[in-house]
Amino acid sequence: MNILIVSATYIEIEPLLLQFKLDKEINQKLRSYTYKNHQIDVLIPGVGMTCTAYWLGKTLSSKLYDTAINLGLAGSFTNNYKLGDVVNITSDQIAELGAEDGESFLSLVDMDLIMDEDFTLQNGEIKNTIPIQNDTINFLPKVKAITVNTAHGEEESITKVMNLFNPEVESMEGAAFFYACLLEGITCSQIRSISNKVERRNKDNWDIPLAVKNLCTAGLQIINTL
Repeated sequence: MNILIVSATYIEIEPLLLQFKLDKEINQKLRSYTYKNHQIDVLIPGVGMTCTAYWLGKTLSSKLYDTAINLGLAGSFTNNYKLGDVVNITSDQIAELGAEDGESFLSLVDMDLIMDEDFTLQNGEIKNTIPIQNDTINFLPKVKAITVNTAHGEEESITKVMNLFNPEVESMEGAAFFYACLLEGITCSQIRSISNKVERRNKDNWDIPLAVKNLCTAGLQIINTL
């Protein structure tokens, strides 16, 4: 199977990559590996939607993949998930995509700027309509995410975004990944591990090593069952 793994940074999936055999470096962001009977390309585009959109578009235009997996960390808005929990993002949304109208926020839907061809957007959400069919993924909690340019860390803005979108987690790349894969018709899944609670920034409360460990364990289980 030809698999594409996308992760914003190397550190998030380093333990997973140690299980693969490196074949070649395709460019500065993309490397090709083999694992069992799989050909696995790993794209490390960098943090944020812009990097993800460019490098993912470039990658998908040059090769046909059977499936794509976005592996990464996330912050949680809810106490339903503890640090290290791994979740399956089934719906994502670009939180800042719209306009301010005084104290109100206008989405693209509110401004009638959603075009007919934007079929992946449902009331502003990008819902994964072609998920990977996999027992490991199906076992994970299904959650709703937002994608942001600025990670939330201030009480008033956290309350506002929760009232607007009712998200469970946030990342800085997920919506761009979904949009590209869905438009290309590639079965895909966005799998993330909780590294921190969304609150006033306090890295003493984070547990990145645990989140990375659990993410990579789940990632390997997914690949082993594809």
